Amino acid sequence: MTLETRAYLLDKLLPTLVPGVEKLLKVAERKKVLEVEEDEFDIKFDPINFLGEYLMRHNPAYDISARPNPYLRGMNVVKDELKAQVPETTMHKLAQMKNLVKEKRQHREEVEEIKAQVAKMRKETLTVQFKEWTLDASGSIPLALVQSALTSFLEVITSAPPDSGAGIYARPLEAIGTLEVKVNEEEFAEYVHSYIKDFTSDMFQELLKHLLQCSNDTRDAIRHDIWRQMFVQLFLDCDYGKMGLLDRQRILAVLETFYDDYSELAKGFRDPRKWPVIELDDIDLTEFWGDMEDDEPIDRSCYLPSPVLGLSEEALVLNVILKAILSDPEQAAALEASDIPPAPAATSEEEAVLEQNISSAGEGSETVPATASGDQAEISAAEPGPNGLEVQEDQDPTAQTEELPTAEAASEEPVPEAILAEPSEQTSEVKETVGMVESESLGADFAAVLEEVLEEKELGSDQPSGSEEHDTAAKADEAKPASGLEDDIAGKETGAEKTVTEEEAGEKAEPDSQEHPGSSMEAQPLAQTDLLSSPAQKASETFQKAPQLVYGKPWSGDLPTVDLSFKYIDYGKEIRDDWNQENSRFPDLRMNMIELQNLGPPSCTNAFNKSTLNLPQFVQLMETFVGEEPSLPSLKSLVEFVKEHYKQTAREKIQQLETVHHSSFVVRQQLLLAALFEKWDNECSGFLNMEEVDTVLRTFKEGMEEEALNKAKLQLPVPQWHPSGVVKLTQKDFQTYIELVVSELTGNEDEVLDNVVEFLVSTVERTHMERLRGTARRKWVRGIQHIAKSNGRCMEPVYQEVFRALCRDADAHGDGKRLSAYIALLEFNSLFPERGDILLRYVACTEDDAPYMLNQILYMDMKGVSFAAALENKPIHVPRVHLHGNIHFWNESRLEEERKGSFLVVPLEDIRRRVFGILGLDTLRDCSKKTIFVPHEIRFYQGVANTFSIAYHYIRTQENIMQVIITAVGWLSTRAPSLHSITTYFMEPGEERMRDYTLRKVMTSERKGQTEIHPLGPVISRKENIFRNYLFKCIDCAEVVTACVYEEYHIAVPLRDSEGQAIAAFDLNLGPHQKLPSCEHKDVQKALKMVQAATCEILKEDAGDLDPYYVLEAEYVGDWRRGGVLFYRFMLQDLQNCIWNLDPWLSFGEIRCFERPPRLVHKILKSVLLVLYPQWAGTEEVENWKRCIQKIDGDLIENICYFDPTASYVQVQPEAIYNCLKGAERRDVWRFGSAPIEYLYNWTVTCLSLIELAKKLQRDQSEGSSAEPSRQQRFVESAAA
Repeated sequence: MTLETRAYLLDKLLPTLVPGVEKLLKVAERKKVLEVEEDEFDIKFDPINFLGEYLMRHNPAYDISARPNPYLRGMNVVKDELKAQVPETTMHKLAQMKNLVKEKRQHREEVEEIKAQVAKMRKETLTVQFKEWTLDASGSIPLALVQSALTSFLEVITSAPPDSGAGIYARPLEAIGTLEVKVNEEEFAEYVHSYIKDFTSDMFQELLKHLLQCSNDTRDAIRHDIWRQMFVQLFLDCDYGKMGLLDRQRILAVLETFYDDYSELAKGFRDPRKWPVIELDDIDLTEFWGDMEDDEPIDRSCYLPSPVLGLSEEALVLNVILKAILSDPEQAAALEASDIPPAPAATSEEEAVLEQNISSAGEGSETVPATASGDQAEISAAEPGPNGLEVQEDQDPTAQTEELPTAEAASEEPVPEAILAEPSEQTSEVKETVGMVESESLGADFAAVLEEVLEEKELGSDQPSGSEEHDTAAKADEAKPASGLEDDIAGKETGAEKTVTEEEAGEKAEPDSQEHPGSSMEAQPLAQTDLLSSPAQKASETFQKAPQLVYGKPWSGDLPTVDLSFKYIDYGKEIRDDWNQENSRFPDLRMNMIELQNLGPPSCTNAFNKSTLNLPQFVQLMETFVGEEPSLPSLKSLVEFVKEHYKQTAREKIQQLETVHHSSFVVRQQLLLAALFEKWDNECSGFLNMEEVDTVLRTFKEGMEEEALNKAKLQLPVPQWHPSGVVKLTQKDFQTYIELVVSELTGNEDEVLDNVVEFLVSTVERTHMERLRGTARRKWVRGIQHIAKSNGRCMEPVYQEVFRALCRDADAHGDGKRLSAYIALLEFNSLFPERGDILLRYVACTEDDAPYMLNQILYMDMKGVSFAAALENKPIHVPRVHLHGNIHFWNESRLEEERKGSFLVVPLEDIRRRVFGILGLDTLRDCSKKTIFVPHEIRFYQGVANTFSIAYHYIRTQENIMQVIITAVGWLSTRAPSLHSITTYFMEPGEERMRDYTLRKVMTSERKGQTEIHPLGPVISRKENIFRNYLFKCIDCAEVVTACVYEEYHIAVPLRDSEGQAIAAFDLNLGPHQKLPSCEHKDVQKALKMVQAATCEILKEDAGDLDPYYVLEAEYVGDWRRGGVLFYRFMLQDLQNCIWNLDPWLSFGEIRCFERPPRLVHKILKSVLLVLYPQWAGTEEVENWKRCIQKIDGDLIENICYFDPTASYVQVQPEAIYNCLKGAERRDVWRFGSAPIEYLYNWTVTCLSLIELAKKLQRDQSEGSSAEPSRQQRFVESAAA
């Protein structure tokens, strides 16, 4: 019988038939039918009829019984079980679903249980890792350090998927802006685990290594902070007049004296005559390009803390455990189910780690790692004391010595015994960990092996002599288990503990034998007692026994100098604040002056000055000078030496005081005149009509000073004629004009200025509504400028902010007009020249007009007034468009009755008043009657156009600077292969001056020459990652900063503007080397100097302070690609100046003496001649040495110095020159040691680069592809300009 048949019978027949048969039998038994003979059977009782009647009476379709009997209930259970086994039935599917749900629930519970075990073990591991950090007196660390470590982990992680970002964490990262929030051991583990609970085992291992690196970096930061506190106090002691400035050149001279006279104390310090202590511009040009001293690179990798050497024993064991069984929850579940110990191959990485730990500990290195039971502070290079013990400096860094610097080191004290780790305590903690693991997921076998190993370690650690240790090791070898993994762990853990025990025994043998006889006998029972204590209690006991000291003192938990630029922001600034009072002389200008003071560079940044140093710059200069590993006695000697030898005469003090007061007067004067300009320019147009200003000034003193006014106008550098017929005064021109007027008036300059300003303020009166309108418009205009500076060189947000400002003003001050706005930029017409020389391309518009206007082109032969506004350089207002007749409608489907409204075109001008585009506005979509633009609206729209021009050219300037940087990095990638990476950051200011700035990553260049440009790169702030604070120090001080972060050395170099403010920073990653090879170090300096020179020229040209100065023919390209040409142009000019100073006979005398010259020299001279005379290729003029050397004369030097590689007449084939230079490596030229050959080689390579660049520009121009990127439109001058 099949399963379906049985299920059918149980469902349809048997539930009714079986009770019927049972009833039949009962009736037959009652009537005793079964007891009579066949012939005596009562014919009246028919069992068939009885059964039929029963079945009819109990038809299941009409059965109304209350509940089934027990037999039916049991049959239903069997029926359901059978139905569940019948395929393709509802019950079967339902049963499968129930079984699947049950299996998933069980699996989920198993996974959650495993995750709980993993979480518990990871928290235990994090608890152990917490001990690697330098703790304060309360056993806590600042939460900001932990958050910075998590943030920086995103930069260094290698196992995360690409573009994962912060998504690898379980919850979003938060910025902790203070060091006052602390976490203890338990809170640390919970806090970190809340972020990394979803990490895989490999990622968790990487996190542990990174946390160890961060703990080492924190320890270095604490040491550096102590040094900086000493330098801060030194600055305050040397600043006798409390003016906040020291003489930079005098400080450098004092440092040079100390470096020369006390070479032993200054060992490890940087030479104050070389970069990065001095500036690149301070180095003599011939020395800069011709000094070829060859220093071998200093490999400091052996001094860097190892991520394994620094781990304690508990961390090593837990790393092995986690790596072996916790790669993911599924593997852990399978491992737990099978009860199979982990395979030896799974821990090969950990075995290598343990071997490294053993080898590092056995080499007798002087660097003592900081562990959980040791001193978290630096314990460096201890020197043997009088009894042969190792001692450590334990001095107060803030105490000032009274003796002069000497070569003798200061007295040192022995290391406190509490700092040294106790093996028994370490062993007990590991036993606790093993016990926990045994009860959870490891299994009895593996835990037993670890218990056995730890017992042997504990016995071995208590042996005082070498022979006893040898016996213990021999017994351990006999008891060594056979399993591969257990063998390795047992042997290596025992060896590691033995090495540590030997060092500790050597240091503590004598004191223990004298003060605590028999203490070695008590060590083992004490360790067994410690097994009963919890990890938290154990950790607290360890901290009580071994306080962590930094230079002999516990850490306070704070870094006082981490925000030095904010703490001393107003120190020494003698700016008059009389205007910032309620009863000041200019109450109407007070709010404007407060707003203006909040603008400008961030308050925490300091402009670089070659002659003076303020406090943050002095501290940074001293920190750069002392290097990375100075001793505390050397620092104290340096401080005393500088304090004693830095002197100022009374005359110098008076001069410095006068300088400070004069700068204070200038700042107040500029602030006052800027506020007056804003009050006068209430509609934020950005300019004043000079005729209007003259009219008001002629009424000063009832016209008695008109002669002084005329003299000032003659000195004012403003254009005398303009197509618009209006002479406009910008804010800068207005300030210059008023200053000239004041200088021509008699009397005290300060008092005269106040009188003139007071007169103008009283003359230019504004109503309350006008002032409110001006305040609102000024806020919207400044919003456009801020968007341009904080959006990573992107124009789209600027367009959006411009349209948003226009629409807001129309709603608030334009009677609710519905505006349509659009921006078009001028371009050369290379598509259809017959339709005009230039065209207007619409690059942005409001949303409703985008389908009709965006990316459209307006030619000069088309209808419209836009070209007229651009050529005449004045706004054109069409009050009624439908009556004009010369308006081009882009939306041709617009009906005639919908073509009513006003139209306004405002030209866009650059700093030299050259038109490069137009801003158009219309009210065609406005159905109201008031659609005409009134004068104050037109003035505001002119101001918006002016602000957009400033924002546009700011982004264009950044693109030019970016091109310089790209060219420099490309050149440097071939000259300095030892550089691991170069990262470029642009500084983006906050909304106000008092707010901190951010750094945006714009470019990354890796070691293999791969350069990645980030259009909208990530932004880092000071609060997010304290380990990147060296970048912010670089921007704050505008000075070079060196740092060691994540076991790699970095050099942060600022890129300054013309005023000395840092606008960008280069992060040069040197890897494990503290210094590059001399050849590469020099080339890095050359690249940085050229970038700085090219940047300053670009900034001055775009600010209008310098007219474009073209030296090379390729510079006439006039667009963003000129930046690359500028880099090579400055390099070429430097080399030409060096070559010009060469004597053709004396400088090349050594080379002329060669009968058979080195191939290197002949190749370089041959390449130089082929660049100047390419027709000599393959002739005796260059192939013959004697004829070649005869060409070196005054004419050749003159030709080199006047040669333009980008000129159109140059017919040099770069391939021929490269073939000639083949085999002439850069390092070989450097090692040859000849300055003339160095000059000629660099000149040849620079010329080749310029020749290739010029050919590329010509090729692009011929192909018609000279346009800029789509988000950066081209800049052209209008015909009127």
